[in-house]
Amino acid sequence: MEKILNYLKLTRPKNNLITAISVLVGAAVSTAVESWDKVFFACLSAFFISAGGNSINDFFDLEIDRINKPYRPLPRGEVSPSSALRFSISLFLLGILLSFWIRPVSVLLAFVTCGLLVAYSSFLKRELLWGNLIISLVCGLAFIYGGIATGDFRLSLIPAAFASLFHLGREILKDVEDLKGDALSGASTLPIKLGVNFSLGFCSLVFTLLIVLTVFPYIFHIFSFLYLVLVILGVDLVIAYVIWSMWHNPSSSNLHRLSNILKADMVLGLAAILSGKF
Repeated sequence: MEKILNYLKLTRPKNNLITAISVLVGAAVSTAVESWDKVFFACLSAFFISAGGNSINDFFDLEIDRINKPYRPLPRGEVSPSSALRFSISLFLLGILLSFWIRPVSVLLAFVTCGLLVAYSSFLKRELLWGNLIISLVCGLAFIYGGIATGDFRLSLIPAAFASLFHLGREILKDVEDLKGDALSGASTLPIKLGVNFSLGFCSLVFTLLIVLTVFPYIFHIFSFLYLVLVILGVDLVIAYVIWSMWHNPSSSNLHRLSNILKADMVLGLAAILSGKF
């Protein structure tokens, strides 16, 4: 039982659940759902692909995590690197297999997403901005994956764009938090190359753009007034606080706290998008 729990921790179940819910939200905002069965398989497929991505990320990040996250299963020796690699490949294959029950384009998107996650973890994560952009794109694709499952993905592009900006800002914030370990590993992240202040400034710009864009679905009568209330109170004000706090106290511990706040805020963001249909 303990061994199973160690493998489960490797996948970061909460993150995978958020990914599956993102797919569901991408489907729910669609104008019409042809088949909820396809949406179910899309959620399940995305869950396993996300789990595979998290597992293979820990495989490639073992040495960095010995410094930044020594509590993870691999640095603690709870799971061997070779087992983690086999486990992640199995999860990817399961996610791709499930995509065959959705639509032909879903299979292509599943393959592309797995490829992007492997490229991100193996080398792009350590390159200037490329890693941030890839993970942001993948997070946005989850909503489009759900939209494709319904047969009409157009409205899913709205939460996909918001999610991409949200995760881009959060990824840069995490890079500043992990500056010490990344520098020792030879990574070329934004704070390493251009400094902490530049990175926080870029992060602030991304988050500010996101705050501005969130009101447009209401202005153009795409989402309801309830959406506007929830997105301002539950998302925009939280992001504004994060911007203020990271400049006020850019310590690693505070940035870690803010990163966790943003992770929790994803749920409120998903709720706001869902409310847009009412």
